[in-house]
Amino acid sequence: MVDGEVEILRGYELRLLRCTVSFPQTGSPLESQPLDGTQSGTHPHDSLITSLLSSIEAGDYLGALSSDATKLILGDSELNLVDTVDSAEQVYSELLDKVESFVVNDSSDEIDKARRAVLVMCLAIATALWFTRCNLTGSTEGSTKCSLPLRVSESKELVEWENWAKIQLMSVGSDLLGKFSNLQHLVFARLLLFKLKDLLFEITSTETFEVRSISWWLVRVLLIHQRVLQERSSSLFEMLQVYMAEAIDHFGELEKVKSYWGANLLEDEASSITSTIHLEACVLQYIYGRIDPSRLQLESAKAAASLEFSVTGALGFRTIHQVDPKAQMVLVANTSSSNGDVRLASEKADVGPYEAWGGEAPEVYMTPKLVNNESEAGKDSVPLKPVEQALILAQCLLIERGSRHDEMQRWDMAPYIEAIDSQKSTYFVLRCFCDLLRVRWESTRGRTKGRALEMMDKLVGAINKSDPGVSNRIPLCYAVHLPTIPALRKEYGELLVSCGLVGEAITIFESLELWDNLIYCYCLLGKKSAAVDLINARLLERPNDPRLWCSLGDVTINDSCYEKALEVSNDKSVRAKRALARSAYNRGDFEKSKMLWEAAMALNSLYPDGWFALGAAALKARDVQKALDAFTFAVQLDPDNGEAWNNIACLHMIKKKSKESFIAFKEALKFKRDSWQMWENFSHVAMDVGNIDQAFEAIQQILKMSKNKRVDVVLLDRIMTELEKRNSACKSSSSSTETEASSDESTETKPCTATPAETQRQLELLGKVIQQIVKTESTAEIWGLYARWSRIKGDLTVCSEALLKQVRSYQGSEVWKDKERFKKFARASLELCRVYMEISASIGSKRELFTAEMHLKNTIKQATVSFLDSEELKELESCLEEVRNVMQKSEEEYRDTKT
Repeated sequence: MVDGEVEILRGYELRLLRCTVSFPQTGSPLESQPLDGTQSGTHPHDSLITSLLSSIEAGDYLGALSSDATKLILGDSELNLVDTVDSAEQVYSELLDKVESFVVNDSSDEIDKARRAVLVMCLAIATALWFTRCNLTGSTEGSTKCSLPLRVSESKELVEWENWAKIQLMSVGSDLLGKFSNLQHLVFARLLLFKLKDLLFEITSTETFEVRSISWWLVRVLLIHQRVLQERSSSLFEMLQVYMAEAIDHFGELEKVKSYWGANLLEDEASSITSTIHLEACVLQYIYGRIDPSRLQLESAKAAASLEFSVTGALGFRTIHQVDPKAQMVLVANTSSSNGDVRLASEKADVGPYEAWGGEAPEVYMTPKLVNNESEAGKDSVPLKPVEQALILAQCLLIERGSRHDEMQRWDMAPYIEAIDSQKSTYFVLRCFCDLLRVRWESTRGRTKGRALEMMDKLVGAINKSDPGVSNRIPLCYAVHLPTIPALRKEYGELLVSCGLVGEAITIFESLELWDNLIYCYCLLGKKSAAVDLINARLLERPNDPRLWCSLGDVTINDSCYEKALEVSNDKSVRAKRALARSAYNRGDFEKSKMLWEAAMALNSLYPDGWFALGAAALKARDVQKALDAFTFAVQLDPDNGEAWNNIACLHMIKKKSKESFIAFKEALKFKRDSWQMWENFSHVAMDVGNIDQAFEAIQQILKMSKNKRVDVVLLDRIMTELEKRNSACKSSSSSTETEASSDESTETKPCTATPAETQRQLELLGKVIQQIVKTESTAEIWGLYARWSRIKGDLTVCSEALLKQVRSYQGSEVWKDKERFKKFARASLELCRVYMEISASIGSKRELFTAEMHLKNTIKQATVSFLDSEELKELESCLEEVRNVMQKSEEEYRDTKT
């Protein structure tokens, strides 16, 4: 294939992409190419391609679908149109066979194959754009309901065919968001693009001519598919990741775009195309909740557009009654067309956005009225390119998803919204999305909620109106996260409910077939039975709608409704499987619940609550590994799920994996800091991994929450034992260093793993904790720990006092009846007497020895009755003998000194 032919074919690709990046350009180099056969490389199919492109650029998608080119591709023969699902399946399969035959079998050479591939691509894109117009950008005025993409003039609506399209779209694991029109067009566009992708991979013409933009169009169609669904689909996400990676590899850099289209590009068009693809990738990642990748794509888009922006402060007025100017947040941008940073705001707050929505200037300004400082004169209201405006609006999405949901979040978004409001002219989708962001912001403020409702009403009306034209609505529609028309109307209905206008909301929800919202509204009005009657009436008309059966099951709490939903959906209704799984769990059939959740998650894995429920069911069914895997998937999708992190940590504890448990508990405590049980488990795991500081933090949190009532003596004993070993090892190591032994033989004492300073710091912290506890909880175990801590610190007097209190805590009539209690009493008594002997030896006093002798005599006398042959009694007798020996030796030394 000669270079001229490749350039012409790539020019067709560029014209298709240009429809979604900017307004159609008249007199462009691509449109002025002669097609009369005098130019080298022209082909008979060029006129058909040009006709299709002209219709698409003009927004006449139905004209493109009924053109001669469409008849050439799909044939003009009458098909047997029977209103059944099987008939729909058969017809669309035949259409794909005709497409394959048209591209591969009917072509004469590689050039002909390439032209035919472009024709099919134009047909697929016209079909996709028709669906986009009817369900995303509008206008809905004059939009014909077409029963089939190939029969645009068909007046008969084939209900089962549309149901077939619904089932095809919902087979990826999610219900539709609402009522959409012309669903067959979306299915058909997807089928055509996938078929063409496969054919282009197989045919030899791709060796010299490659339709690289088909990956980009596949991403757009799949993303529209995702946006008509109620939930995120894992299967769609996997395909989107693959095709978006291909598209970015082809068009993600300016040099690649320029080398692919060369002289066909208009001024700055390469920058717009590169920025747009990164922006669409940003929206894709945002839809699937991947904020960090979304932010990276936005940065790439900003770099391609040579745009930088930040928020600064400026004095201005926010309300009409404000006397003194206050600091306002204002967006500052550095664009490719500006000299340095410029402020994207206007000093006049009574122009711009008011004209857009047709309201009067209210008390609260829509944009702040800034004070015009001399230093800032001439730096405001710089016109931005459409792609630059889309980039600024995309930043609002990242602020919304990446920060805490509170009042300040909306104010952080305000400078970006107001910057676009200050622009005099914007694309239709940019204007609508900016207004929608403002509605969401102002609906949270009491003073502006009424204005938000009025703006939302006008916004929904603007989508339906015929002005501006279709070709002016499509540009950047895939690069801006504008909701689909049903989703926008649903949001309008929810805003009406929040304002107390439930009756109007019911009308909207019913027209959109949003049965769950409808049930909620009827319950608010105390008319639950009316919702049931309405759904039953709709089921008489559409008995094969799984969504209706699921909604009926929700309101009647009847499992048979969900089973019917599975039947009519050919076992593909994820919602029905989830409902049956919850029902099985509630009645205690955990094994069945686990199996149903597994089946539901196999259809759509991007549902974090489902993974959590699967983990809970598996845990109840004693399948620990399955539970651990499910909770792990849950936190991968929703890292803020503290309960799932806690369950992961506890399961790792069960499996004796302390390191993994420690990490999971740290994540869980970021979100569940008010659970003393979680802190208690964390303290033990921290001790298992040797992190005493984290254990101390957990102990202090527990004491704070329980007001010193919840004391984990076992953990404190573990910490005390560890610190005693460290202290002893450090002293031994220090002593060994000072003596400087001549031999190189290794000592039996283990080297100290922590520095002496760290050990002493932790000992001080332990002492503070114990002292805090003994002020309110004076149990025998705590006094024992206090005594051990005092002994390490070298304060034998305090140690003896603590041991005496421990002994007294054990005393009582029960000690001579309970063997375990007697053992504790005996050990505490022995430790107390030994400390008395140390004190006596250190200060030369006999009083401590007499006290020890008296205590031991009394204890032995009482213990002889109940515990005559016990080891503890023998130890007490041995200690008494030792005390008497010390006393006798002391008396002998005293007599010797006298003589």
